Amino acid sequence: MQHWLGWTLAVVGLLVVPVALAWESERLLQLAGRHGGQTLMLAQALTEVIHQMSRQDDETRLQSINQFFNRRLLFREDIETWGQLDYWASPLEFLEKGQGDCEDYAIGKYFSLIASGVAPTRLRLVYVKAIFGGQASLQQAHMVLAYYPSSGADPLILDNLIGDIRPAAKRPDLIPVFSFNSEGLWQGTQGPGAGDAVARLSRWREVLVKARDQGFL
Repeated sequence: MQHWLGWTLAVVGLLVVPVALAWESERLLQLAGRHGGQTLMLAQALTEVIHQMSRQDDETRLQSINQFFNRRLLFREDIETWGQLDYWASPLEFLEKGQGDCEDYAIGKYFSLIASGVAPTRLRLVYVKAIFGGQASLQQAHMVLAYYPSSGADPLILDNLIGDIRPAAKRPDLIPVFSFNSEGLWQGTQGPGAGDAVARLSRWREVLVKARDQGFL
């Protein structure tokens, strides 16, 4: 398994969508109100968590927002939720459906942590190959969110598959493929089933636009 720090150094390309750090909770609540009571209730709960965490340190922010998404939202495959094999939901879309897959969890946590005050440079969404049952032959494409306490540090992994946040060194079941955030794309170990990075990032650009419209950026 390639060490998690090995792929953090090579910048492959930069995304073209600029990110202005801002958090417009009123905008999110206004849009959530158009989708019904359940969506508004979840949006209000998330807004409260984000505001509370804005006064805390990063460790507390990670724990609280990770728990919010893992405990309040259900895991469902995209084909069940959207009738598509692969759809990247914005945070509001995730709240509206009340369910989503691994990308939706990672994306929701990413934008919520930034809104709470975490620096975007410390966060990366990471495509990995997840090994199940300890057997290398049983692998599945998966996405997690990585937080870097400092440059070159072993990242902490926020994952919808497990409740606690663990250092990457303690997640031998995850093999990193590539990572990205609002500022760039970093290449990691290439492997079968990883998918086309350009096609993936086109979805990421769409999510960035939707998140900005919803008050997250």
